[in-house]
Amino acid sequence: MLIGGIEAGGTKMVCSVANVRVEAFFADCRREEGEDVAGIKILDRISIPTRQPEETLGEMVAYFKKWEIQALGIGCFGPVDLNKKSATYGHITSTPKPGWAYCDMVGTFEKALDIPVGFDTDVNGAVLGEVTWGAAKGCDSAIYITIGTGVGVGVYCNGGLLHGMVHPEGGHVLLTRHPKDTYKGHCPFHENCIEGLAAGPAVEERWGDKAYNLVDRKEVWEMEAYYIAQAVTDYILCYSPEKIILWGGVMHVQQLFPMAREKVKELLNGYVHHPMVEENINQYIVPPALGEDPGILGAIRLGMLEYERWSEEEA
Repeated sequence: MLIGGIEAGGTKMVCSVANVRVEAFFADCRREEGEDVAGIKILDRISIPTRQPEETLGEMVAYFKKWEIQALGIGCFGPVDLNKKSATYGHITSTPKPGWAYCDMVGTFEKALDIPVGFDTDVNGAVLGEVTWGAAKGCDSAIYITIGTGVGVGVYCNGGLLHGMVHPEGGHVLLTRHPKDTYKGHCPFHENCIEGLAAGPAVEERWGDKAYNLVDRKEVWEMEAYYIAQAVTDYILCYSPEKIILWGGVMHVQQLFPMAREKVKELLNGYVHHPMVEENINQYIVPPALGEDPGILGAIRLGMLEYERWSEEEA
């Protein structure tokens, strides 16, 4: 069967179509030759610039109509409404992205394609992909943190994606400033959240250059690790995840991983007694096993789960 996936970002919309074997719906499915992950082969993908909703969504609908998919999953930039009892379920809500506030993502595709549509945040989609097929496979709890243009945190807790009152906004946890940091912060809402102090735009504004041009400046990454480690320590203490996956453009700077890991151990200061922290932190705080694909594979998984729910209701 064909399942569609959308990794919906503020800059681009990645749309894909995957061939999904029936066995992929079961935990014991084994990967066959040529498949991207067990039971899943991505047949096609395109990237569409995120322009105004009418133009962008129209192009996306036209793409999926060519494939006759049976379900669709969307991992979307936010904030979004995930409450199925809400009148605005499936909408992007109060985003600063011009033109996209209260855009009906789920309704647009349900009406145009007449198929079940799964929906969650982009980072929840990514953590779902990693829990299903990647670095957190077999974990009952895990978090996925992306540090790029912004900071997002997806939370998988007690065997399911965490929503709550709205959904986690871990990119805005408040931090203690580095003693040498005089930068005002990039976030328009908070002076000292991780997004405002450690996302790509903050690095560029603070140091006057793109992150990839600063790789040899130790002081840049010591400060960055200081902020990332604070947030990760907070997530460990709040969620007690079995795996922490860090990614995004900023995390492509290789020295950040060992620096952040050591700072996390320092900040925990022996309080959390567990071998993953004390002895195996290199296997605890890791990059994604799915490379650049956790978001799109997670979106496909959202589509699969929604198809299952729809099939049970129809039965």
